[in-house]
Amino acid sequence: MGAQSQPPCVFSAPASPAPCALLTRLLSSPPILKPASLPRSLQVARMELGPGAWAALLLLLLLLLSTLWFCSPSAKYFFKMAFYNGWILFLAVLAIPVCAVRGRNVENMKILRLMLLHIKYLYGIRVEVRGAHHFPPVQPYVVVSNHQSSLDLLGMMEVLPGRCVPIAKRELLWAGSAGLASWLAGVIFIDRKRTGDAISVMSEVAQTLLTQDVRVWVFPEGTRNHNGSMLPFKRGAFHLAVQAQVPIVPIVMSSYQDFYCKKERRFTSGRCQVRVLPPVPTEGLTPDDVPALADRVRHSMLTIFQEISTNGLGGGL
Repeated sequence: MGAQSQPPCVFSAPASPAPCALLTRLLSSPPILKPASLPRSLQVARMELGPGAWAALLLLLLLLLSTLWFCSPSAKYFFKMAFYNGWILFLAVLAIPVCAVRGRNVENMKILRLMLLHIKYLYGIRVEVRGAHHFPPVQPYVVVSNHQSSLDLLGMMEVLPGRCVPIAKRELLWAGSAGLASWLAGVIFIDRKRTGDAISVMSEVAQTLLTQDVRVWVFPEGTRNHNGSMLPFKRGAFHLAVQAQVPIVPIVMSSYQDFYCKKERRFTSGRCQVRVLPPVPTEGLTPDDVPALADRVRHSMLTIFQEISTNGLGGGL
């Protein structure tokens, strides 16, 4: 007898309830987990922190920072440097609207200097200036100075003569509020990676020195030097002085080793001497004389640097 064919199994899905009926059922059904049945940790997380909790967290943070400050010299170094850079940016924000009234003008450097002079007191750094009488009284000139760290700003502001602006790398122009304030104060920016542009800027500066009675401040080492000596000098500042036939005024800042060392992450209070050397004339010199001129000025500055930095005493103050 042949097998009888079975009718195919047909699975029919239950009819879906109407959308309105389904929504009514969901809203009327009890929640799967009531707030009371949640773990206590989740219940606490759902609570907002009250004023007392925030005060406790703030106190805990201050306690942690105080512990790091007194127990970790490296942490103290980073705190001090962070405040140093942050404070300069904040002061620049305050200076910008004041400088903007006059526009880009070398006279705005007086405003920046006035706002930055107090920083040495915040860090307990004594700065003594010697030889300031060597600055020529009326004529333009080129200042050359050794370059150790961003702390050079303290010595520079202490001795900066009138109508004098630094020549800085172009990257500083994009350093937030500090870059804008520097631009308003007439700081001269050069792109050191593009030699042609740097030479062009120096030629323009030479004309500005003579026509607008401006002095410029240059760090001829070209970069910061932490090794307790001086790097070989780049010759741009000396070509500038010879082209404009104006004197060179060397300035030496004593070593910071007794209170600051980036490698050791050490930043304490200390003393620094800024020595202004007699001006070096350039009248009658030609571009061929620049190499010998640069070497002579570097040798005189290095001799003074070693003299006033003996035993890290900042000139024996």
